[in-house]
Amino acid sequence: MRARLRSLASLELLNIPLQAFIWFGLLGLPANPANLAGFAAFSLLLLQGVAYWTAKRRQTDTGAAALPWTPFFAFALRANPVVLASAVLFTGWSAVADPGAGSFPGLGFALFAVLEHVNYFHVQLMYDNPADLRRLARHGLARSHLSRDLSRRRP
Repeated sequence: MRARLRSLASLELLNIPLQAFIWFGLLGLPANPANLAGFAAFSLLLLQGVAYWTAKRRQTDTGAAALPWTPFFAFALRANPVVLASAVLFTGWSAVADPGAGSFPGLGFALFAVLEHVNYFHVQLMYDNPADLRRLARHGLARSHLSRDLSRRRP
């Protein structure tokens, strides 16, 4: 379990520079306000994922009843929709005003960030192992791990 949690955190963190290299370096997408705004929203959610998997590992290591850094995650749950709505509106407006490589990737990153928020804070959307896939086939979508951790904190 420790190795899986470490792997999840490491892969989320690695994804930020890797995606930047692929999209802005290799493919040469313009690093303009729309694309950078979408990428920033995407990166923010990946960093929150890193924080969650790191906190979950710490909780597992120490045997603590409560998830470490819960106030941070509770704040992110409330703040993310505002940040993400702003990113989607800005990148969406940019895509309408100037469609193409200067705006569509940014909109895609912003929409992916919304999916990451849902995946972390509400409903698990990522199913990457046989046990998760069996549970999905039997019971459908499940509440996310972080959502369950945050509900344990509420009175």
